[in-house]
Amino acid sequence: MRRSGAPRRPGIAVKLRLATALLAAAFCGATAAQEVVTPPAALVLENVPPIPVEVAQKVRPYEEFRPHTLASWHPLQREMLVRRRLTATFQVHRVADPGAAPRPLTEYPDAVASASFQPTHGDYFLFTMGEGGNEGFRIYRQDVATRSVTPISPEGERAGAPSWNRAGNRIAYTTVLIDRNNPDRTARTTLHLVDPARPETGKVLARFDDGGWSGLRFSEDGKRLAFVEFISTNESHLWVIDVVSRKKRRVTRPGRKETVAYRNPRFTKDGRALFATSDRDNEFRRLVLVPLNGTAERVLTAHKHDVDDYELSFDAGLAAFITNENGGHVMRFLDLVTLKEQPRPALLDGVIGGLEWRPKSHEIGFHITSARSSGDVFSYDAKTNQLTRWTNGNNPQVNAREFAEPVVVRWKSFDGREITGLLYQPPARFTGKRPVIVDIHGGPAVQARPTFLGRNNYLIGELGIAMIYPNVRGSSGFGKTFLKLDDGRKREDSVKDIGALLDWIGAQPGLDAGRVMIMGGSYGGYMSLACSVHFADRIAGSLSTVGISNFVTYLERTESYRRDLRRVEYGDERDPAMRAFLETIAPLNHAAKITKPIVIAQGLNDPRVPHTEAEQIVATLKKQGTPAWFVMAKDEGHGFAKKPNADYLFYTLVEFARRNLLQ
Repeated sequence: MRRSGAPRRPGIAVKLRLATALLAAAFCGATAAQEVVTPPAALVLENVPPIPVEVAQKVRPYEEFRPHTLASWHPLQREMLVRRRLTATFQVHRVADPGAAPRPLTEYPDAVASASFQPTHGDYFLFTMGEGGNEGFRIYRQDVATRSVTPISPEGERAGAPSWNRAGNRIAYTTVLIDRNNPDRTARTTLHLVDPARPETGKVLARFDDGGWSGLRFSEDGKRLAFVEFISTNESHLWVIDVVSRKKRRVTRPGRKETVAYRNPRFTKDGRALFATSDRDNEFRRLVLVPLNGTAERVLTAHKHDVDDYELSFDAGLAAFITNENGGHVMRFLDLVTLKEQPRPALLDGVIGGLEWRPKSHEIGFHITSARSSGDVFSYDAKTNQLTRWTNGNNPQVNAREFAEPVVVRWKSFDGREITGLLYQPPARFTGKRPVIVDIHGGPAVQARPTFLGRNNYLIGELGIAMIYPNVRGSSGFGKTFLKLDDGRKREDSVKDIGALLDWIGAQPGLDAGRVMIMGGSYGGYMSLACSVHFADRIAGSLSTVGISNFVTYLERTESYRRDLRRVEYGDERDPAMRAFLETIAPLNHAAKITKPIVIAQGLNDPRVPHTEAEQIVATLKKQGTPAWFVMAKDEGHGFAKKPNADYLFYTLVEFARRNLLQ
């Protein structure tokens, strides 16, 4: 029997109706009588022209890749949980052996965000899931034998990913109030402790009056928790709490001249210190050891690159860590006894995530993606030096080995600073100057990396459009000085970096500066809108997905648990001078300068960039007569996660590019 509050799993009849609806959404009218694609029912469209069914038919092979990400190792057997798309969304699957077909364990209309096996017997696993893209994640327990599902975290609060103790009889997790259940819109975080097998044992360990608490990890004896107080991308602190006495203390000291960022605390085996990453006295994050007695931290790595992630195995006596080198990752190992780095193994090139050691082994699992791989799960045995591939997400209808690989390009910006990006060139059969799409990442503290482009490979390989993914100032991976160059009143300096890129495009013999489109999502959506204002005479069009049109209204309406974190990055709209500045750079307030065609896409349930950001810029553009195609998804949040919606948005992009770049 389904427990109260558990997510509903579709029955057989519902599944058949859902499958039929999804098929209809993808082609919906791919019959002799119909020549256009019928949009999914969740989409509300304004001014979007009918999409020829031929577009969907040509794009379809590029939509059928199924990326895999590692979620959790089984504690007793050599098998794992992975996340991959089932029908419309990512769900939990079991992979029993390397190369075995993934078997679905969850099947919900909404994507499952994370999953982890109970760490001693594996009789159940926990997973997190929101509804309709609202990111109001809740933790659920699913029993492997019966597939019964029980909610663990409170309803109506946003739960963070749970952290297990070594004994497997406790998890710690945080919740934050979401605004619909938080009338005063004040950020609050609660730290919980519970045995997932007995949800009634749950208790509160601590409460905090802000929203930046995460990164929970138990000590080996389960008596203490380490966690991160996140102030901003450039500042964070490490804390420890005793789970019995509930006494807590900050264990890292502030920087002497500048802020310090700490990430990923892990207790040493004896509990006397914490491993972490830190950029103290350095441009890049290094692996460090932080003694809990107050003495100075010890630097363990010396690479001139960020340590993006790491995981410890006391069974193997090793730490696996990955360094960000030109956007790709290099996996390295550290001996936990000598604290010396070991010889680097030769692994595949790509971007790595999901590091997790298999219990009682020397085997580290991870997923990796690259320009020619959609994302698959691998493991590496540090004792036998053996690499094992577990999944295959490629689509046999498309030869991914022919996909374009990126070349790093460099240009000088307005202040002489060098900016870089990744250029993907069309195949040689496309002659003459090629049109260009500039795709700007979100964050803003993210990095364009040489990862899989998915559907965008169709634009490059079939339409002959070059694509450039710039890393404007404020991007991560280039040192903390570069990371801070767009903060506060320097916001539009990053827009100037795109202006300099347009100059660079104009100087390239193979690129057509007269046919350039700008697009991006989230912060990249703001950049797209800002470029539409500043460079209307230099671009052919733009696309903004879940983009910020006015930082003041955005900060006033974004979820309370994240507002203060964003104020540090963008500026505090409550300060009159800063508010006035933010209004001066708002694309909404300069919409009259947006004269080229534009696509605006938005999820109605977006908790980060509220749907009102899109609606207000669309209304303004409509009033002034600027051509604007508007795509609103009623069942999406911060981006289009459901495949039918994402497919249709891409068809819209293809049609938009055909009309504005290819004619």
